[in-house]
Amino acid sequence: MGILNVTPDSFSDGGRFSDVSAAVARALEMEQEGTDIIDIGGESSRPGSARISEEEELRRVMPVVEGIIGRVECLVSIDTMKAGVADRAMEAGAHIINDVSALTADELMPDVALRYRPGLVLMHMQATPETMQENPVYEDVVSQVAEYLRTRIADLASCGIAPESIVVDPGIGFGKTLEHNLALLNGIGRLGGGRPVLVGASRKRFIGSVTGREVEERLAGSLAAMSCAILRGAHIMRVHDVKESCDAALIVDKLIHEQARHESSETDSIAGMDGNN
Repeated sequence: MGILNVTPDSFSDGGRFSDVSAAVARALEMEQEGTDIIDIGGESSRPGSARISEEEELRRVMPVVEGIIGRVECLVSIDTMKAGVADRAMEAGAHIINDVSALTADELMPDVALRYRPGLVLMHMQATPETMQENPVYEDVVSQVAEYLRTRIADLASCGIAPESIVVDPGIGFGKTLEHNLALLNGIGRLGGGRPVLVGASRKRFIGSVTGREVEERLAGSLAAMSCAILRGAHIMRVHDVKESCDAALIVDKLIHEQARHESSETDSIAGMDGNN
């Protein structure tokens, strides 16, 4: 999932793609680099960020959504907490709603999901973007995040939204300390509850905390975190650096495939020996 922020204030690339033509060009470039999903966001959710109006968010994202629908073969995702924005994007042909509030910030968002039946990304976030990093506390972050996501899936299922349409996101950096983020990356296998897991670790603050690198120097750390997440069971990686991330993911996938093939071969050999005894 390639990140396309059309905001002036996102933590990593704020302002870089606020021009519609530049954003559309980047979307086309990301598809060439190998992305499967383009995730368009018009409202920053970085720590301490303030909400913007629905009108402003629509002004930012809709020309980009409309500019790439029909020009790319990959899926298009709208990163929003607003039902009105999601509705307009779905009407224009977008495929996925990526909601960092897990469809809780806007009470009308489940209605949009029921109307269009898109793919959904439900993320865990403690508090709100404005306050989430003030003092995040958990007794067991992996268990609590997993339980929250399971509950949200069940709640939405009771409204008629199919669990099969849902991907879950533990919300790396959204109301978590360094230790919480590391625990979640190590505990990915416990988070999905049978649903695919999306991880957004790209250029996040915890990478800077470990490496001492500024945002623009966190590619290597981002690739390392992504590779570990895939090895632990993550299915979708939300990234800024698509070309490099695709290369790294291909190598990790190849290693996983070869390990599975080797283990299957060993099992077949043992079964054959047993059959000959």
